[in-house]
Amino acid sequence: MNILWDFDGTLFDTYPALVEGFVSLSQQDLDRSEVLKWLKIDSKTAFKHYGISEDQREEYKRLYNENSKLYSKPFDHLEKVLAEVENNIIVTHRDKESTTRLLEKYNLLKYFTEIVSVEEQGFSRKPHSASYEFILERYHIDMVVGDRDLDLVPARKLKITTVAFQNPNIEADYYIDSYEKFIPLVLKPFQEKMQSPVDR
Repeated sequence: MNILWDFDGTLFDTYPALVEGFVSLSQQDLDRSEVLKWLKIDSKTAFKHYGISEDQREEYKRLYNENSKLYSKPFDHLEKVLAEVENNIIVTHRDKESTTRLLEKYNLLKYFTEIVSVEEQGFSRKPHSASYEFILERYHIDMVVGDRDLDLVPARKLKITTVAFQNPNIEADYYIDSYEKFIPLVLKPFQEKMQSPVDR
C-alpha cells in the first residue's frame, strides 16, 4: 500500500498557523473563521479575496513557518495509520525544510519515503498534476489523501483513489473525519476491493 499525502490540514493541523500568518500579513483585524474558510479553498483565492498581492507570498510563507513552531501538530491517531502503509509520500506547497522539521519534532519522519516540495522542485502548484506525475514515475500510488479539492483534482485526473479528510464538500471516493477510523473505513475496504475477483 502506497499513499500520497498532502501536508497542511491533512497530516498536520497547521490551519491555526496558516490563519495567524495570513492575519499578520494582512495587517488587519480579520475574522479568523472567515479567513479559514477562504484558505480551505486555497491561498491564492484568499489573497485575491482580501486584496493581498501575490508579491507578498514569500512573506506569508515566512510568517506561517514561524507560527508553525507554536501552533502546528499532527492529527490524533495519525501514526497508527502511517505505520500500516508501506510507502508514505508527501506532496506539499510548504518548503521541505519546515515540513521535515515538524515531522522530526513529533518523531514521524521515519514513516515517509519521500517529500516533494512543489515549488522548490520546480513544479506548478496543485491542482496541476505535474508533481503527482513525477511521483507516479517512481511509485505505484494506491490513494491520495487531502483536505482540499486542489489535492484531489490531480488524483482524479490520474485515476487514483481519493480520500477527503475533514471536508465533506469535495468530490472523493472516501470521506474521513478522524484517523481513528481510517483503517476500518478506508484501508480495509480498499484492500478488500483490490483483492476481490473481477466481475465477469
